Amino acid sequence: MRAVSFADFGGPEVLELVEVPEPHAGPGQVRVAVRAAGVNAYDWRVREGQFQKASPIRLPAGVGLDASGVVDEVGEGVSGVEAGDRVFGDGTATYAEFAVLSAWGLMPEGLSFEEAAGYPSVVETALRVIRQVGVEPGQTLLASGASGGVGSAVLQIARDRGISVIATAGPANQDYLRGLGAVATTYGAGLVARVRALGHVDAAADLAGSGVIRELVELTGDPRKVLSIADPGAPEFGARFSAKAENLPGAIAEAARLFAHGKLRIPVEKTYSLDQAAAAHIDSAAGHTRGRRVMVV
Repeated sequence: MRAVSFADFGGPEVLELVEVPEPHAGPGQVRVAVRAAGVNAYDWRVREGQFQKASPIRLPAGVGLDASGVVDEVGEGVSGVEAGDRVFGDGTATYAEFAVLSAWGLMPEGLSFEEAAGYPSVVETALRVIRQVGVEPGQTLLASGASGGVGSAVLQIARDRGISVIATAGPANQDYLRGLGAVATTYGAGLVARVRALGHVDAAADLAGSGVIRELVELTGDPRKVLSIADPGAPEFGARFSAKAENLPGAIAEAARLFAHGKLRIPVEKTYSLDQAAAAHIDSAAGHTRGRRVMVV
């Protein structure tokens, strides 16, 4: 089968579309014929070797965590799903024609493969951010760098839970944030004054790693109410850094529920073919995404 792989750590040029043996579902897993795979910042950070000390991988390695597709193998001990089912979920090496998923859910009616592939990791991250930062219904969350996939999910989940959001993004994405129910403002110099003019902040989440932890702590008045998913240096300011996924099956089920009730939509900004993986990583690393970027198989 065709799959995107890299044999050395480095820039996007190390990505290659190669022929590799097909994977097979083990116990507690399913295999899917991949229709689409989500492009996450995690993917290119792994390719660069950023996590090699904490979570070493062996090379050559495949790329990708999220996928949607059609089940064609069901592993031992798996129930509630069968060959032919349309699913979306999380696994390994998903930039490929076939991939094994370790967490998945049935796709709700009306959800396309392309959009579904962008949901698993970002919805899990959004749920984790809201839970770990400790923001409650009736309070206000500041979401910094909120126009991407995680931010799009945070804003909609927060709205569903009665949490108000002040969100930052570039000038071109202000209307997008407002459309998701947030009070929008731009990032950059003067952030603290702009946010204070909009209201009190109970908690803050750094979703883009743009060096704003000090300002977020100043706005909340308590570093324990600040969390980053993109700045490992956050603990230097007393804030929390969160990178480990929690309860992916539950997050996928919640994504399906929210979509089915019309409370979650994460648009696909751009799609790529497998042989355009390098371009997808370049675009992802550049940021300023509105929604998600997705590989289409």
